[in-house]
Amino acid sequence: MTSSTAPTDSTGSTATPKAAPKDPWDLPDVSGLVVGVLGGTGEQGRGLAYRLAKAGQKVILGSRAADRAQAVADELGHGVEGADNAECARRSDIVIVAVPWDGHAKTLESLREELTGKLVVDCVNPLGFDKKGAYALKPEEGSAAEQAAALLPDSRVAAAFHHLSAVLLQDASIEEIDTDVMVLGEERADVELVQALAGRIPGMRGVFAGRLRNAHQVEALVANLISVNRRYKAHAGLRVTDV
Repeated sequence: MTSSTAPTDSTGSTATPKAAPKDPWDLPDVSGLVVGVLGGTGEQGRGLAYRLAKAGQKVILGSRAADRAQAVADELGHGVEGADNAECARRSDIVIVAVPWDGHAKTLESLREELTGKLVVDCVNPLGFDKKGAYALKPEEGSAAEQAAALLPDSRVAAAFHHLSAVLLQDASIEEIDTDVMVLGEERADVELVQALAGRIPGMRGVFAGRLRNAHQVEALVANLISVNRRYKAHAGLRVTDV
């Protein structure tokens, strides 16, 4: 007979077996969370609200005017509710920021109290436009997401949903949207919540893409996609290979 002994460390003590590494695709269940969309009456906001609600997520659409938000919510259906931005923020577990860049700072400053303790997902792309087309702007803080983090010190800020076509999001005849969503954030748990939220939409997958300090190049890439779309008459998205 042979006998086996437990492995020991350098002191002669029995070593504790290492835990298996966490599966990066083992994501949390977010189906019970309420998602608010600030700027939900804009093209990107209403598209995201529609897709998430259609997938079964409870969605509250926010706007500066509650009646305007409710009118768009009624158009979208799937149980979407409309509210002013403050109520939308208060009632939501995760809040997606989809406001125009020129109103980004002012909107977030006005909602600092309502967004305290919330997971805020910024999808705003700071862009300029001239006769040559779209080009990226560089905010003083580094990116729109970093500006959000600076303005909302008591919130948890992530960045995602930058590269999605509003046209495809709103097209009810399209069942799946073939694209990856780059997700950035400081805390793994928050990033995984956003990844899981993206994965609720058929065809989409959320992929971790770094910390918020890397958000600028993700936001800026939208200018390149606009150029692609104009040249090829397309609604281009992104896929990350080998993951």
